[in-house]
Amino acid sequence: MKKIIVLAIAVLMPVIMSAQAQVNTKKVKIEDFTEKTTKVVLTGNIFFDQSLKDEVQNRWRISPFEFCTLKEFEKLKTDDSYYFLMTVKGQFRKETRPGLTMLSVMKGGAAAEKGISKMLDVVTVPVMSTDDPSGREFVFLPALLDIIQEHILRSMETDVAGYSGLSSSNMDISEAETKDIIMAEEDLADGISEEELESLEADGIYVADTDTVDEMMMSHTPNAVLSYTVYPADKAAGSFCYKMLIDAQTHKLYYFRKHRLSKKFGAGFLPEDLYRIAER
Repeated sequence: MKKIIVLAIAVLMPVIMSAQAQVNTKKVKIEDFTEKTTKVVLTGNIFFDQSLKDEVQNRWRISPFEFCTLKEFEKLKTDDSYYFLMTVKGQFRKETRPGLTMLSVMKGGAAAEKGISKMLDVVTVPVMSTDDPSGREFVFLPALLDIIQEHILRSMETDVAGYSGLSSSNMDISEAETKDIIMAEEDLADGISEEELESLEADGIYVADTDTVDEMMMSHTPNAVLSYTVYPADKAAGSFCYKMLIDAQTHKLYYFRKHRLSKKFGAGFLPEDLYRIAER
């Protein structure tokens, strides 16, 4: 009889352990996302809030949503019946103050009592410099909202996407092989020579003025993948620069990387980024 019990335990143990492991994964924790209401938290900045409201109303499709104030968020943040889409200030370890503004989707719950940083982060995307926004954030906001939604759906399917974050999109860069990559001049780091840029044209990578790139995004130019960078206004060493390549027509994210700013590595796409993209 004891042998039978031991054997039964041995057989069931992998199943029990698997179930326990599954409960703790991000994929399982957010499996109810599409069924629950997403509260879109407004900032109090009339210009950004209006743009955010317009774009959410036009583009949000993966869950019911409602708008709320920061004060209402404070009352609701511990309620796991809600997810929250809100702007947050990003401050890294070596920074003296927050340099970036980001859009984050977080799940409500008891952990929120200890602060926003303790809430389950579903996805976070950089939007703009906190101190000196360029204005490009309004051009790219529709795409960023679509990227957020697509990433959430991917994270509900696989933990690879959930835990690797937006960088999981880099695996799709080969799909852009037949598309033109258009880099805004201001998105390139200093020190990239004209010879290097000319050699990249053979790989379908071109440089245009920033206004042209922004116009291509607003007009949803087909077969064009466009650059967007986000970094602090002071470009202080120790801060981070985020680099993205986004399809102008579909808003698919093809490239997402960051690097720490330093005397050696300035803001913008570095030569190593361009070579990675050229090998797509």
